[in-house]
Amino acid sequence: MTNDRFAALVERLEAAAKRDPTAYQSRVFMLALAGNAYLAGIVALLLAAIAGMVAMIAVLKFVAVKLAILFGGFLLVVLRATWIRLPPPQGIELTRADAPRLFDLIDGLRTALDAPPFHHVLVTDEFNAAVCQQPRFGVLAGTRNYLLLGLPLMMALTPEQFRAVLAHELGHLARGHGRIANWVYCQRRRWAQLTAALTESQSRGRLLFSPLLNHFVPYFTAYSFPLARANEYEADAASAALTSPRVVSEALTAVNVYGAFLQERYWPQVHRDADESPQPRFMPYSSLRRGYLEQLDGAAAGQWVEQSLARRTDLADTHPSLSDRLAAVGEAARFAPPADGEGAECLLGPRVPELLEQLDRQWHDGVLSSWRERHEAVRACRERHAELEARLAAGEALGIDERVEHAWLTDDAAHDADRAISLLRAIVDEAPEHLGARYSLGMRLIARDDEAGVALLERVVEEDPAVAVPAAIALRDHAARRGRGEDAGRWHGRAVALSERHATIEREESMVRLGDTFVRHDLDAERLAALQATIRGLAGVKRAYLVRKQIPVEGGPMHHGYVLGLSLSGLGDAGRATHMGPALETLQVAGVLPAGTLILCVNGTNYRFGRKFYWMRGARIR
Repeated sequence: MTNDRFAALVERLEAAAKRDPTAYQSRVFMLALAGNAYLAGIVALLLAAIAGMVAMIAVLKFVAVKLAILFGGFLLVVLRATWIRLPPPQGIELTRADAPRLFDLIDGLRTALDAPPFHHVLVTDEFNAAVCQQPRFGVLAGTRNYLLLGLPLMMALTPEQFRAVLAHELGHLARGHGRIANWVYCQRRRWAQLTAALTESQSRGRLLFSPLLNHFVPYFTAYSFPLARANEYEADAASAALTSPRVVSEALTAVNVYGAFLQERYWPQVHRDADESPQPRFMPYSSLRRGYLEQLDGAAAGQWVEQSLARRTDLADTHPSLSDRLAAVGEAARFAPPADGEGAECLLGPRVPELLEQLDRQWHDGVLSSWRERHEAVRACRERHAELEARLAAGEALGIDERVEHAWLTDDAAHDADRAISLLRAIVDEAPEHLGARYSLGMRLIARDDEAGVALLERVVEEDPAVAVPAAIALRDHAARRGRGEDAGRWHGRAVALSERHATIEREESMVRLGDTFVRHDLDAERLAALQATIRGLAGVKRAYLVRKQIPVEGGPMHHGYVLGLSLSGLGDAGRATHMGPALETLQVAGVLPAGTLILCVNGTNYRFGRKFYWMRGARIR
């Protein structure tokens, strides 16, 4: 289903859902049942085929046994892919003794909304609050209800604002949204797992599921989209009824402002400290409240309110935009941050420092490895930047690729963004065809919401597959910040399509099958000679073949992945493996192969590949 068709269907269904919500929800439910009935029919067909083969063993003998095993293997793939196990939510468990005021608040809202009780209340490190329902032992055994409370969110709201957020989440639970959303999510996940399993197995039986996966699943995704969005408006209405529209407005505005502060300022500052120190020097959660009070100035808050209001509801998220949610409760945006001591302390009391310390320990342990990697990478970048600066100071003229590298190092290593942009502008003016310079300049300009970056990145998306996805995402986010919902939706669809194309290529480049289509390689004489010289120096290599695997990609040109087949000496697969390891290492270090080349042994158990490549004209290179 194309993005335009998806958008048109969602728009039509949203209108239908508003006219008759009950009938619309029933249709979503029946549609999901139809998809599951199709799955059940295929399973029944496979079971019947297995039973038939077992009954025919006396007549067909080995053929019947082989077919029964074949059908059984395919059935196992299908059953494993359609069995959904959702891991339980993770967090720090709270009891009534830990936070009596919080549990009194939860009880009051539950009574008012006639919502079911929670089996677990968990504190998390996320800027979010959510309810989660999970089956116990199947559909007949009921569910376990989880309430997830992000401590960073609780610290950003007054108790009354947090009550509005909590009322919104319990509104989902009281109306059955949690169960419905969880059930719909399970359907989508089941079909996604089935698609991945059938693609990985490369079974011809996947043709049985083509109508379901290629047509029904995209249709169901679009059909269930308005349901999730309508649930958000209903939960907001429940929250406004239990608190007030004004408090709901304050809570929604605060969530958008503090969320942007954390994403754009606080966490980037935390992670930037890895540039200077090989390990974290302070604990971010314990410092968060001070960060809220000291770093979130009025000007920045006002800017983030304006940006949030400018965003329009689109198909990138089932949540409506801030402006639409405020309009639904009849209020304007109101930013009313809590005073010192008015946040989580009012509901969690003396447990707050202990919880913050625990979250800090978890964060420290989880981030330490990547923190050290970033520190080493930054150190290497600074050394390279100093080298290029010294060469420039000595009057040496850098090549254009080195000039681009110097420019982005000036930003990333020396933190001089203005100079980096100036250097990149000069390169683009001089060499407008250089996609690397256009991408580097466009990403930096669009991060500042400079419209000049749009044209630069639009061309990059069209011509440079290596960075097309992040460029499309940047264009999407820029359009959303500017309130251009249609453009944001278009770029979101483009980013998704490009990501799927990249995933397809990456998956196909990592495997090779006898049924694949292979064509001659296209290496020039110089690169081929370098590769042949390296292969001649490899011990145990008797013959070598280089071919290209054709990878058809929907909506794009044919892609090719390189395959290097090596015929190795040695007794058995174990003997040949003694030569394969050193050969792989040598070829990788030498850098003579095209990027992404798959290397395999083409004798022994893979002899059919060797036979196939042997008869291909121009494939043998040794």
